[in-house]
Amino acid sequence: MIMNNFTQEELEEALRAIASTISKCEKVLPKLKPGTSQHTLLIRRIKAFNIASTLITQALESYAKQSD
Repeated sequence: MIMNNFTQEELEEALRAIASTISKCEKVLPKLKPGTSQHTLLIRRIKAFNIASTLITQALESYAKQSD
């Protein structure tokens, strides 16, 4: 897996940073007019961050399995 190059601590910190960024993006989203390029870009960014969050969570789960 690609995530093997990162420590568990690095992944946990990245997950916190991504969660914070998603939260900030979601707060801004209602202020943007639907259909504008900024709105579309922000929606795509949120989706990308959610994908990254899922992948990091899976990597952290594999760390947990390795330590059992």
